[in-house]
Amino acid sequence: MNAELNSLADEYWEYHLRTHPSTAHMQGDYRFIDQVEDGSREAEDADIAARRAFAARARAIDPSKLDAAGKITRETLIFETESPADVNEMRQAEFGIDPIFGLQAVFQVAIPQMTVETTEHAEMMLDKYRGIATMIDQSSQRLREGLASGRVNAEFAVSKTIEQIDAILDTPADQSVFVHAQTPESFSEDEKAAWQDKAAAVVSESIFPAFERYRDLLRDEIAPVARSNDEAGLKYLPDGDLVYTRLLQRYTTLPMQAEEIHQIGLAQIARLDDEYREIAGPILGTTDLAEIYKALREDPDLHHTTGEGVVKQSEDAFAAARAAMGDWFGILPKSDCYVQETKHGAVAFYYPPAEDGSREGTFFMNTADPTSWGTYEVQATAFHEGIPGHHLQLAIAMELGDKVPSFQRHALISAYAEGWGLYTERLADEMGLYSSELDRVGMLSADSMRACRLVVDTGMHALGWSRDKGIEYMLSNSPMARHAVEEEIDRYLSFPGQAVSYMIGRIEIQRMRAEAEARLGPLFDIKGFHDTVLGSGLVTLPTLDRMVSEWVEATMP
Repeated sequence: MNAELNSLADEYWEYHLRTHPSTAHMQGDYRFIDQVEDGSREAEDADIAARRAFAARARAIDPSKLDAAGKITRETLIFETESPADVNEMRQAEFGIDPIFGLQAVFQVAIPQMTVETTEHAEMMLDKYRGIATMIDQSSQRLREGLASGRVNAEFAVSKTIEQIDAILDTPADQSVFVHAQTPESFSEDEKAAWQDKAAAVVSESIFPAFERYRDLLRDEIAPVARSNDEAGLKYLPDGDLVYTRLLQRYTTLPMQAEEIHQIGLAQIARLDDEYREIAGPILGTTDLAEIYKALREDPDLHHTTGEGVVKQSEDAFAAARAAMGDWFGILPKSDCYVQETKHGAVAFYYPPAEDGSREGTFFMNTADPTSWGTYEVQATAFHEGIPGHHLQLAIAMELGDKVPSFQRHALISAYAEGWGLYTERLADEMGLYSSELDRVGMLSADSMRACRLVVDTGMHALGWSRDKGIEYMLSNSPMARHAVEEEIDRYLSFPGQAVSYMIGRIEIQRMRAEAEARLGPLFDIKGFHDTVLGSGLVTLPTLDRMVSEWVEATMP
């Protein structure tokens, strides 16, 4: 690789780790274990400037002097520096009250995953906790900036976040997730207890008071002026249209407009109608879509009753996928993936393995309410989040080592990452991994959710739909239960634009594969296609399209 580009990529990644210490920690880099992210406006300004400077330097490198790998790195580096800078300029922290991924939710999941190997690490964790208190106060300050500029969140986000913080504050400090974090294996029981006592003191003296201040701000100053849930989308902010445009570009990696995405979603929903009648109709004894959705939503025989059942079904899906992977992929990850229950966070999510090998890939299933999991839903979710979905994608990227720069192995490119995850739900059907026709209905259910996202995300943020209209659309066009739909809608309102990346990415990957199959005919090799898609770390969809085209050209006689 070009020495200048390689040096720039390394410099950028070191900058990213230094300014994202939680990311560094999760990846097994313990240099910044005592720190958390700086949430101040000053830090945001500095980050925008730094990313612009990195992008300018990358653009100045002549792509004609780069080999194929260098071109991929240059394009990815430009995207990973320019796109976040574009988004950060929109100052979302000023209205960043988030019941799905806010600080009060994310640390409940992240803290237990942070490895602590030595006594020094354990002591540094206490400094991290003090930094979390500062981070919470910084979030309060950013919200005050939003109040001053007339940019506030909607009522649902405010009220739900207040409830979540109250639940944290109602938990005794010594029972906090911060106290029951990982400790070094070398600790004796007495050493562990002593550390937990110190951690509980930090929680009582620093974290809880910061949460109280944050909660009081929400309750006393923001709630009285919060936007109505009828005007919960970005469209109702003074600069909401520009904010949403930049977010769509960030999450799709394409120059797509909201109306275009909306129409794609409507077309996907129409296609799914026919598949439900064909696959679910014979099982449920009706081709009426409303009746199909009702049965999938309400029949207790089609829903789990225990978290153990959800986990067991996930583990069985992984076992089937492991056995079949070798026929579909040339590159396989060394790291394995395991299933773990959680009562917090999104309904299902994946943590990649640590680069130092201290943590395997982990697929989390939220079983706070096991009955919310349809028995038909679990396999598709497991394939998407774990094997052959995100685990193959992200573990393979981690294991590329020096073949690609570090930032490229860890880039947060949603259309590629989530597009691959959704692609593998359909790939699993090709691989014969679904246990029954009912489990294939789960594939359709997952597709319904992702297709609905294109419609309701754009509907609420660009077309002015109310929160209730978004809820009713999803209830009418998917088998999801009302509780699950409400959680999804609140996610889209809290995390605008990201949800459209799944189906847009899937459609693009399927298009690339179809074009490659058409051009290569009998020379098309599914292993070669998948290895091309997964073999360079995370990339944008335009870059991936070029990579696949070059693979096709190289394969043709």
